[in-house]
Amino acid sequence: MSKYLLENQETERLAFRKLEELDFEDWLPFYHNPKSTQFWEGQPVDAVEACRAQFDRIFERYETDLGGMNALISKESGALVGICGLLVQTVDDQEELEIGYSVLPKFWLKGYAFEAAQKCKEFAFENNFSESVISIIHVDNVPSQKVAQKNGLYLEKTTTYKNNPVHIFRVNQG
Repeated sequence: MSKYLLENQETERLAFRKLEELDFEDWLPFYHNPKSTQFWEGQPVDAVEACRAQFDRIFERYETDLGGMNALISKESGALVGICGLLVQTVDDQEELEIGYSVLPKFWLKGYAFEAAQKCKEFAFENNFSESVISIIHVDNVPSQKVAQKNGLYLEKTTTYKNNPVHIFRVNQG
């Protein structure tokens, strides 16, 4: 299992656990909402294909110790709210530890992305995984940028990542 997973971690409203194949149908509505993926080029257009590709990447990361997304479970209802995690990424030929987050549309604007991202940042620094963490966010994705800034990350640079124009937000440990 990847050391970067937040299994058995919790926040006030969320429980973190490893994503499972059984979560596929619950996560599929993310790809049915065009606003979820409007900023990212190069993904499959078909919702099922896009969801399958993401799940395959997540499970591959688990096996190769490159971090991975955790399922975010509402402690109140038991529902899947989103996915969030620490991901080993290569940006501009440099290995980085990224906080990635996505929330199902029906849970948008309720603070879940920030709550989960903040926990990932704390977990990374408590375990001394890296001297800094980043978030890779499309230049047009203002809602995700606001989450990163609220989480204490600052805009470090703009670059290209996987053929998309992105902002790199960073926060240093300490």
